[in-house]
Formats: sequence, structure tokens, C-alpha cells
Amino acid sequence: MYLLKLKNILSTRWGFFTFLVLLFWLKTILVYLIDFHLGVTGFYQYMVLLLNPIATTLLLFGSALYIKRSVPAYTVLLLVYIANSVLLLFNVIYYREFTDFMTINVIFGYSSVSDGLSTSSFALLKPQDIIIIADLFLLIIGFTTKLIRIDRHAIPTRQAVALTSFSLFFLLFNLTLGEIDRPQLLSRTFDRNYLVKYLGIDAFTFYDGIKTAKNNQVRSEANSADLNKILAFTQKHYAAPNVKTYGLAKGRNVIVIHLESFQQFLINYRLDGKEVTPFLNSLYNSNSTYSFDNFFNQVGQGKTSDAENMLETSIYGLQQGSLFSALGTDNTFEGAPAILKQQAGYSSAVFHGNKGSFWNRDNVYKNLGYQYFFDASYFNTNANNLTEYGLKDKLLFHDSVKYLERLQQPFYAKFITVSNHFPYTLDKQNTSFKAANTGDDSVDNYFVTAHYLDQSVKEFFDYLKKSGLYNNSMIVIYGDHYGISNSRNLKLAPLLGKSASTWNDFDNVQMQRVPFMIHIPGVTNAGVQHQYGGEIDVLPTILHLLGINSKSYIQFGTDLLSSSHDQVVAFRNENFVTPDYTVVSGNIYDNKTGQQITHPSAAVAAKIAAAGDQVSQELSLSDALNNKNLLRFYVPKGFTPVNPKTYNYKNSFGEITKIQQILGNKSTSLWTQNGNKSTITDYTSDAPELNTTDSNQQNEESASSSLKSATSSSNKASQKSSSK
Repeated sequence: MYLLKLKNILSTRWGFFTFLVLLFWLKTILVYLIDFHLGVTGFYQYMVLLLNPIATTLLLFGSALYIKRSVPAYTVLLLVYIANSVLLLFNVIYYREFTDFMTINVIFGYSSVSDGLSTSSFALLKPQDIIIIADLFLLIIGFTTKLIRIDRHAIPTRQAVALTSFSLFFLLFNLTLGEIDRPQLLSRTFDRNYLVKYLGIDAFTFYDGIKTAKNNQVRSEANSADLNKILAFTQKHYAAPNVKTYGLAKGRNVIVIHLESFQQFLINYRLDGKEVTPFLNSLYNSNSTYSFDNFFNQVGQGKTSDAENMLETSIYGLQQGSLFSALGTDNTFEGAPAILKQQAGYSSAVFHGNKGSFWNRDNVYKNLGYQYFFDASYFNTNANNLTEYGLKDKLLFHDSVKYLERLQQPFYAKFITVSNHFPYTLDKQNTSFKAANTGDDSVDNYFVTAHYLDQSVKEFFDYLKKSGLYNNSMIVIYGDHYGISNSRNLKLAPLLGKSASTWNDFDNVQMQRVPFMIHIPGVTNAGVQHQYGGEIDVLPTILHLLGINSKSYIQFGTDLLSSSHDQVVAFRNENFVTPDYTVVSGNIYDNKTGQQITHPSAAVAAKIAAAGDQVSQELSLSDALNNKNLLRFYVPKGFTPVNPKTYNYKNSFGEITKIQQILGNKSTSLWTQNGNKSTITDYTSDAPELNTTDSNQQNEESASSSLKSATSSSNKASQKSSSK
């Protein structure tokens, strides 16, 4: 009886439509409650949460009701249903890794990220995700068993219009409920959780699309006058260098080591009595290293690419999406590689064992002024040599030697490691550290891959010392962003001597600390620094140590070693940290006690308000600079805008070798200094792959093969050019 009634209902267009709306509403609410941490409290907010999927679901699904012909109508309705389900699933996966929602820039920039991804994304899937796709199988079963039949009767147009009108009214009603609880929800909200909590995933995506289109229009209408406020801010904000450290590393090579997903708590940490990162600990505690224990990552949705952008330019990433992916191909930059080349004759290169298109690096690096980019195509990418995100770290450092040794000195070289990346998997042959036992595999294995990374850096340092590069270099080491996300911090808490039951937003912010070290051989009075700072401050600090004044450039950071350094650390969501207070979503915490200050004094309130205004202004100005591409209107004195067309990363090895040959005895490369011989034999590594799939001999042979190929290509190009 009931089955027959259900069959009759589902076999009408309105019945099938209502069934899909209810199904999608149900699974959306379940996802809200199970996967998203939206901060819902009280009856009112739960009521709004239950209502928020209805309006947009009716509006989107209702588009199919205007189609008269039955098969196209059902097809469109099902396609909209599936597309909405896919959007929901992708947001769940994205949220688990980034604790954030996918924006339009993220969605359209996905190809530049997915190119460098492999199966690791599946590690983010959980059994409960069956909620999102199980109904699709139910629908298939319903159609194949004829429980659901296609209704040949069209929906009258006025009924479809009535539904659309009701949907729009309900959306407005939903927005009003949100505004009551969160005034100026659309105009001032800086946390995307609020938009999803009050309006839902679809409304958030639509709203973000409108904002993105508006930003694109603003970009096309920008002019040089838009730079005035930015120049006024950065010039006023500039911190003069410390006379004791200015030029301390002048003329030295700069080697930047990017510690993937590496957090500050790992430094000096012992798991079951054993140091996780003994070598990095020794560097951190060395008097030859300026180490910073209150240094924070400031990345947004661009994660690693945001960290690179801040280190190279001292300009923030975007509020939504990745600057590299969304704007990096066309934007103008005044980055470290170009500044160092023009101011001090530096050559520059990046070493990364993943695809060059990952995060759109193959385009952005050219705009930054990097002369050479050695991506996965320059390395032995035998499956045994790879992790989820590219070449294993020990092999990356080892196999980069054949290229590094041919760079003209001084050089600016960056190494991007990948082995310590979620989901923190490492084959047994490279595992020499016991995992933790929290019950969460990614947390447990985080210590294993961090230890492997530490070993990799030690082997590279041993090579630098043996080859002679060490004493003439400044080595910059930094963690790009958190490794353990906020959603997993509760599992980590006991290992840090904290209780998961009392863990709060203050603790999450403190976990955003990452290591930052500047190691300068020969210096004996450096040591651990306690001033607060972040990734935005790296470039002016490095430039001043090299004796290059940063004042003429547009930079939002300040020299960490300057007495005038600004210690307000801004996060991309407008939360911020000062030496005394942490501010999260408007809540103030005392850094010493970790307790929330519910009734701040007038003096504290004024101090927090001033810092908050500065953070808002700084991020707003940075966004304007990026979104409008305003650097195209500004050329600092003595700086020549970068022409990306002059760089070709498909022949990087041939180019560095060609320059070396042209210079002859005047070449300053390590290869030349070593009597025109390779220094690969100076590199000692216990990587098991070097005995199987990636031997020294293979590396030398591949270098020779690459050189012959590059020379042949160069000669053919010359012949072709001369024949024209």
C-alpha cells in the first residue's frame, strides 16, 4: 500500500522534484553537522542552519520545471542534482584539509593544483561520505525498477514561476534571519563559516562568484592613482634596518629551504623521549642562526603558494583562492629573484620535484624573475623515487647538485620539499622513526615524515660544508604553513601536554607558528629571537642582511631585526596576534594565560581596535594591489620590470651550462672552482633509492645527456635562425 503510494508520488514531476529537494536537504544538513565546524550555538542558529539549504535548492532545481519536454526536463533536474552533490562533496574534502570552503578562484584554479596532486586526495575521504553519493544509487535503482517513472505531463509555466518567486522570497527571508543574528553579514563578514552557516553552500558560492566578477571589473578599471594610499601606507610602515645586522651577509649565496607543512612545535620536541628533528634543533639553537620562536604562517587558501608569494614579494595572498593560480600568470611582481639580480648580480633557481604547472609555478616564477626552474622533468621520476607530491626530499637535494654546482655565484636558490605533506605517508625503506599513537594516521605519521625531512636537510648541509658552498652562503629555512589542521588538533593536544576538552580558538592560532631560521656561518651572536612576526616580514629582513635597502619597494612586511619592526601579525581572515594579545573572530585572548578577556579595559580595547584597523587596512590595500595589478604602474628607482618572455624553463640546464662555457675561467660556479668537475661525489646520503633506481652514476649520465640534448637544441635553433 505505502510502496504503491510512494510509486505514484514519485511518478509525477512535482513528486519527483519534491523527493530530490528533500534528499538534498537531508544530506546537506547531515554534512553540516558531521563534517563542518560552523560554530552553531543556540536554538536560533540551529533553526537558521536547518532552513538555509531550502531556498537555493528550490531555486536551482526549479530551473528544470520550465522545460516542457519530459526527458530533457528530467535530465536537467538530475544533472543539477548531481552537480550540487559534487560541489558538496568537494567542499567536504577541501574543508578537511584547509578548514575552509571552496571559492570561485579555487574552483577555476583547480587545474593548476590538481596537476601536482595524485591519489593523496582520496586519503581525505571518510566512510560517512557515502551520505553524499548513496542517494545517487537509490535513484538509479528507482528508475531501473520502475519505482520512478517519467511523467509526460509538463509543469504549467505559472507554477514554475510561482516556485521561483517563493524561492527568492525564502532566500530573502533566510538572509534576514542571518542579518538579525549577524548584522552586515554580506558586507563585513571575513569568515566564510558565517556565510555558510547562515546562507548555505550554494548561496555562498553564488555570492563569491558575484564578488569575483566585481573584482575582475575593478581590475580592468584600475589606474596609477589607486597606488597613492598603498605607497603612503608602505612608506610610513617601513622599518629602517638594524645597523648591526645590515649587510651582515652581503655577497653571500642565499639558499632557501622550504619545509613543507612544518610547524614550530616540532622544534626541540621529543616523542617517547626521542628528538623528532635533531638536526633542525641544532640549527635552531645555534648562535650562528637567527631563530624566531614567535613566527607565524599567514597563508590563506593558497597554502604553499601563498607562503612563497609572501617570502618572495612581502605582499599578502588573496582573500579567496591562490594568487599564483588566479592572477599569477598576468600580474606584475617585484620579487626577490629580480631585485637580487638587478641590485647585486645574483643568478636564481628553484628546485622542486613536482610538475612545473603545480600552483601555476611555471608561469609565476617567470614573472618573479627566476632564471631557472628545475621541476620534475629534470629529475629521475621513477615510481620508487616519488611520494604523493613529487620527488622524495633526500633525492631532491641530492639530485639537484648537478644543477646547483653550475649556477653562477652569488646565487639565490630555493628548494621546495614535499615528503612532509598530508597524508604523511612514507615507504618502509625510508622510515626510521616510530609513529605516534593518537588513533589518527595523519597525526601519527606526521612525526615520521618530519624526521625524514630533518635527515634530508642534514645530508644537504653536510654536502654544503664538504663542497665549500657553506661558508659563502646564508641559509634561510622556513615552514610554509600548518601540517596538522584545526580539525585534527584535538587528537594532537595530549601529545603537547594539553587537554582536548579545553582546547579552543586561542590554541588553534598558537599552532600557526612555523619555524623561521636564518643561518649565517661565521656569525656567533645570533640566537633565538622572541619578537613577533610572520612570512610577510621575510623579504625585507633578507634584503637588509644582504645590504639592500627595501625602502623603495612596495612591501607590507618589516625587517624582523629592526628596532622599528611592527609586531602585529595579520592573518588572512583578519584575525591577528600581537606580543600581548590574540584576537579571533572579535574575541580577545591574553597570550600569557590563554584566557579570553570578556571585559577588556578601555586601554586594552583601544589598543586592540587600533591593531584591528591596521590589519584591515593592510589586507585591504594588499588586495587592491593584487586584484588591480597595480604594480604595473609602479617602477622603483633602479628597478627594471621583469620580462617573463626572456625565460624558458624547458632548457634550464643547457642555459646554465652555456653561460658557464661563455665565461670560461671567469665563471664563478662551483663546478669551475672544482676544476671543471662535478661535486656529486661529495654528497653522502643513506637514501636506499641511490642503490637501486637513482644512483650517482645515473645522475651524472642524465646530466650529460641533458647537456647534449640542450646543446643540440641550441645548435638547431641557431641554424634555423640563420637560415631565415
